[in-house]
Amino acid sequence: MRTFNIVLLSIWVGVIIFASHTIGQQAYDWLPIAAAAEAEPVGHLFSFLVTLGTIVFLGVMGVLVYSVLFYRARDTSDAPAIRGNLKLEITWTVIPILLVTWIAIYSYNIYQRMNTLGALPLAHLHFVEAPAYAEVGNNNMQRAEQIEVIAKQWSWSFHYPSRNITSTELHLPVNQPVRLMLQSEDVVHGFYVPNFRIKQDIIPNQTIEFKFTPSRIGQYQLHDSQFSGTYFALMEASVYVDAPERYSQWLAETATRPPVPAANPAKSEHIQPPAMPLRSNWHTVPPAQPPLINK
Repeated sequence: MRTFNIVLLSIWVGVIIFASHTIGQQAYDWLPIAAAAEAEPVGHLFSFLVTLGTIVFLGVMGVLVYSVLFYRARDTSDAPAIRGNLKLEITWTVIPILLVTWIAIYSYNIYQRMNTLGALPLAHLHFVEAPAYAEVGNNNMQRAEQIEVIAKQWSWSFHYPSRNITSTELHLPVNQPVRLMLQSEDVVHGFYVPNFRIKQDIIPNQTIEFKFTPSRIGQYQLHDSQFSGTYFALMEASVYVDAPERYSQWLAETATRPPVPAANPAKSEHIQPPAMPLRSNWHTVPPAQPPLINK
């Protein structure tokens, strides 16, 4: 019986290792396509957590199934009183501590790596700090493209100081660091592009510097990750990662257009008559005036 248990345990350990590794590798495909340099370490962290979670799940389920199959009680009488098992209690205390410590160390390493890439935000309050630039390419320091991001109920606008243009579309050059100056005109908003794997809350009356490097040409979606009121679901914007030539062309073309009020889905929905004749007495904050953009 002892030999059988050892063989069964060895097989189950092998199954756990193989299944956990396989599911951990598949976890990369559960996320949207990565489109920023900072997305890679976040993907590794997610895969690591899925692998570790699978090991814990299969290990616990294996013990439960084995106990049900081989240690079923044959009577319903009360079992003998067990006051404690020191070895068992030490085991189920030490293992979670080691797992949590492992997760913390690995997460901290990812945090430090993202800090090196320049993805961690800096809130400018009562001090000014020299801007840091992400390191890309062949160890050359490139100056980050600066873009002002203004969030308000319920719209996004993006101002490019180098050309003095404003747009409701966020255009970014591929494989070049960008520096977003995040601002909110009313409540807490959240800058979140799932394909970039990075998110930053935007606090009113503060300017938060947010740096990252887009790495894949394409169109993506910016969401407000914080509930900011009635029309919060409509607060989205298109994000375009362009080749450098196309990015420069877009800036030049947009700079020639006169400023006009932007289309605002939240404002359009707010002025529509109610679909039902009865309305509640709840106060609804009217959307802010649409920004002027170089359409």
